[in-house]
Amino acid sequence: MKILLTGASGFLGSHLARLLVSQGCQVTALARPQSDLGRLRDVQEQIQVAAGDLLERAQVRAAVQQAQPDVCLHLGWYAEPGVYLHSPANLAYIDATLHLAQQLAEAGCRRLVVAGTVAEYDSDYGYLSESTPTRPGTLYAASKTATQIALAALAGPIGLAVAWARVFYIYGPAEHPKRFVPDVIGALLRGEPIRTTLGEQVRDYLHVADVAAALWAVAQSELAGVVNIGSGQPATNRQMVLKLGELTGRPELVRFGDLPYRPGDPMFVCADVRRLRQSTGWQPAYDLESGLQQTVEWWREKLGVPA
Repeated sequence: MKILLTGASGFLGSHLARLLVSQGCQVTALARPQSDLGRLRDVQEQIQVAAGDLLERAQVRAAVQQAQPDVCLHLGWYAEPGVYLHSPANLAYIDATLHLAQQLAEAGCRRLVVAGTVAEYDSDYGYLSESTPTRPGTLYAASKTATQIALAALAGPIGLAVAWARVFYIYGPAEHPKRFVPDVIGALLRGEPIRTTLGEQVRDYLHVADVAAALWAVAQSELAGVVNIGSGQPATNRQMVLKLGELTGRPELVRFGDLPYRPGDPMFVCADVRRLRQSTGWQPAYDLESGLQQTVEWWREKLGVPA
């Protein structure tokens, strides 16, 4: 199968690229010339890189023509750490995604899978299904929601099947070191105290390899519209941190209650993943313990910390 992948140099995109290569796919990755392809080092020779920016229409058109994809997996978006949630730069990606969809349809591509976000939902509902109302609280989430609505209206007229994958909470190897899980692991492995809230927030965490596998399952299915990508298993942040303390051998460094809860931080968010499982047969390969164990070992090796 011929695949066009955007966002391939990112945390999730690099794991998805690796999976697609292992499945025998012909992968073309759209990447800006200045993108750091370090996460793709082990498979870079097995994929084609189309140099281009999603915001440059001519470059997107050229990438689609180069790839001639059967399916496009669109993960690319503005994602500058610490800035992206409220940045007006998100707005440009609404138009960029709609333009990509049109170019794909004109090239004969039959299917588009786009990465949305759990942050689109009204989190007051707790367990979130695809029919849960949306209530985005950031410009990033609002831009994703607007794109999903526009794509749903555009898909029929241009003859493109579109699946909108709302991804919940991801963790795993090669994540940005300032994100929750790697930040905790890094501090503990360095022997530094980790200050946290009481940790009563409930989240739905899924290993990045399982997220990639779920997206690939959706791409091969006939699913259209919104589909949740999560574990369906609630876990508290306290459970996560305690397990990481145990796995790193430094539980005494955890300081629960040193930080207050952030204003507006939802206390319970978990995915209803029945649509995903019933439509694709997907099952996660990692439970939370084995996934965290694998992630800790990856960071231990990267940081050069002996077991």
